[in-house]
Amino acid sequence: MSATSDKNNPPLIERGHLLTEQVNPKSQNLDQLSSLELVDLFNQEDAQTLAAIASARAQLAMAIDRTAKSLRHGGRLFYVGAGTSGRLGVLDAAECPPTFCTPPELVQGIIAGGAGALVRSSEDLEDKFEDGAEAIAHRHITELDVVVGITAGGTTPFVHGALQAARQRGATTISIACVPVEQVSIDADVDIRLLVGPEVLAGSTRLKAGTVTKMALNIISTGVMVQLGKVYGNRMVEVAVTNKKLHDRALRILQDLTDLSREDAGYLLERSGRSVKLALLMHWTGVEREEGDRLLAEHQGNLRTAVVSYSRSQESGVRSQE
Repeated sequence: MSATSDKNNPPLIERGHLLTEQVNPKSQNLDQLSSLELVDLFNQEDAQTLAAIASARAQLAMAIDRTAKSLRHGGRLFYVGAGTSGRLGVLDAAECPPTFCTPPELVQGIIAGGAGALVRSSEDLEDKFEDGAEAIAHRHITELDVVVGITAGGTTPFVHGALQAARQRGATTISIACVPVEQVSIDADVDIRLLVGPEVLAGSTRLKAGTVTKMALNIISTGVMVQLGKVYGNRMVEVAVTNKKLHDRALRILQDLTDLSREDAGYLLERSGRSVKLALLMHWTGVEREEGDRLLAEHQGNLRTAVVSYSRSQESGVRSQE
């Protein structure tokens, strides 16, 4: 192979020094273990995911704060990855609408190879730097948006292309990798390193690296939605009532927070247009649906803030009449 190359045709480089490619000394006899010994080894190694999350706590918090700020101003959140990393990003994005009733365009997953790569391996497509840049251009990403590049080994050209293009467009960029900074440098506004060590099966980053990545994405997306007011206490008050399980959950939330009977909670839910958040506001303030919608919009969808503001306005009105 020629010693010269460009970003669209990277050279074949030695990656054995990367933490994600190294051989785990604790599993060198993996093929000789009993099933029970194998399970115990995985359990011991997976404990490192908790420590990795703890070590990255400040960066994860920064990612939540910066993403929430962007989304409050009309931005969108994009996850970009290839292979396992890409699939995890698409999964987290797909779970936001039913959990938080977000529009599908608010959180999106971009995977090298497109939808087909979700069910069939397309690993060669991760080597195309220009495809990552094109994915950013295709979605008209702007300075309002946030792009999270996910690459366990830190070297995926598709992800680097997307991050570079996003930065050029002024977007906030966040990187997630499972190798230390001194092994791979990634140009991003927030650089999250989740160091879980060598895999039980050398190089198979769908294992610990995949697990810790899913944990990080759970924390980021849930944290962002909490800051956007889509949670009350620890209740999923913007749950989309789209099936029987979620209908039951909506009723139980209303019952728990209002002490209403299941029948009365069902009536309230229907009056609100099957919006748990609006139903709670209507119950706690006595306003009707249209006024409740206005109050929530005025307070950017934050139920707690809307209720407090309404109560204060009522108290103020009473005092002014005395």
